[in-house]
Amino acid sequence: MTEPAKLLVATNNPGKLREYIPLLAGLPFKLVTLADAGITDDVEETGTSMEQNAIHKATVYSSLSGFIALADDSGLEVDALGGEPGPLSRRYAGDNASDKERNEYLLSKLRDVPWERRGARFRCIIAIATPEAQVETVEGVCEGVIAFDCRGGSGFGYDPIFYLPELDKRMAELTLDEKNEISHRARAAQKARPIIEKLGYNR
Repeated sequence: MTEPAKLLVATNNPGKLREYIPLLAGLPFKLVTLADAGITDDVEETGTSMEQNAIHKATVYSSLSGFIALADDSGLEVDALGGEPGPLSRRYAGDNASDKERNEYLLSKLRDVPWERRGARFRCIIAIATPEAQVETVEGVCEGVIAFDCRGGSGFGYDPIFYLPELDKRMAELTLDEKNEISHRARAAQKARPIIEKLGYNR
């Protein structure tokens, strides 16, 4: 029996990896991590947009591994901040800030902003790249509101301050299965699956 092709899930973020494993289950690929592939390079996000960052990471990691690679860039866009932090979400409070420090910093920027102006969204751009430099991208978006404080112990990043009106919960109050039903990453992965399947059957 022929071994399935390998799909590199190109992230060093354990939270993202934990979400992607079930989201990509059932594809005609063996999922491998950067550690599985022996890749220790950390590709810098040098682009000015999430799409540029996702494409850059996917193409570099695909070239390094020789596998089809999936990489994403995700971020939080806050209306009252003109779409910030956007592509700078991970570095918004400084390069070495913790999730807690990022959340506190963002809340401080919104201290005097009323509820009706705290609209926001999580956006995820997934790029799928082949070693032959073929690249496709998809996008997933999840709308919400920035709460006034942190709540919940699940997820990562800005999940504790991202309120979902339709569920009356923070993203960080959802189980992994619940988050994978509605998140920006889940919506992008759903669009990515047929692209990955097509690539898998063509190899």
